[in-house]
Amino acid sequence: MYPHIFAGNPLDRGERERRDEEWISSKARDKSSKFLPLRDLNVLITEESQVLLGWVGIEDLEQVGDDLNPIFLGISEGTACFAVDVSAHPEGAGHLESGESRRFEESRSAAEQLSGPEAGILAQARSQVNWHKSHRFCSVCGNRSNVGRGGQVRICPNCDTHHFPRTDPVVITVVVDVENDRCLLGQSRGRLARMRRYSALAGFMDQGETIEEAVAREVMEEAGIQVKNVRYHSSQPWPFPSSLMIGCLAEAATTDIHMDEVEMTDVQWFDRSEVLLALEERSDKLMVPGPIAIAHHLLKAWALGESS
Repeated sequence: MYPHIFAGNPLDRGERERRDEEWISSKARDKSSKFLPLRDLNVLITEESQVLLGWVGIEDLEQVGDDLNPIFLGISEGTACFAVDVSAHPEGAGHLESGESRRFEESRSAAEQLSGPEAGILAQARSQVNWHKSHRFCSVCGNRSNVGRGGQVRICPNCDTHHFPRTDPVVITVVVDVENDRCLLGQSRGRLARMRRYSALAGFMDQGETIEEAVAREVMEEAGIQVKNVRYHSSQPWPFPSSLMIGCLAEAATTDIHMDEVEMTDVQWFDRSEVLLALEERSDKLMVPGPIAIAHHLLKAWALGESS
């Protein structure tokens, strides 16, 4: 498995245990259980000799509030682990930040400092907390829904519709011009443009579409380039808010760029030597995403010849 940040979650997600609502309820009050607080989707971390997730016990949560509704993440070495949103209790959440060793950290920044397994837990916790915040009401009848199976489902008491946390698949592709030893990178409007970075072309998959078809469509839409020989490289959970990045490499069948000026601010070909410099942050012409992003590793795989 490719070692992307946010991958490698070690928790047993407790499929059998989730079916027992009494077990879930008991563990949510158990002194042996662990709870990972998030405030405004920022995660509690602790930093002494290294940065770790800031797990707390039920005694700490009781000082925050009594209506926190923990979300079951899974089991680690026999211990039940939960995520809990403390955003509605700012004063109580402040109690969790003890001295300089504990603080709420923005999740991207935290993930870059955590170990791979702990970043994987963070991806699950942030995605699930965010989904429950934004899906409190039934999309069929508008009634407030109830949490079931420890947070794995929300059930409407009015029409009995079951709503499950969603993950949106996104294809992200480095397109290679084999003959000229260069790759295609773009700068989309929004965050990339503000950061002046170029990245692999990416977009959400449509319904009724294969990965290969999605790659071809997205590259054509954004750059006007036809592709061939689409190859899967690796995938990465991306909890902003909850996507699965499906990393691919593809060969260019055409090379003339016809950019979508509504969605993109720039699309260019960059040769291998320039990409290698950018990956080492030594290029004056090109800035690319850092190691937290799958795009970085797709570019690295091509630039170092690891993708052939």
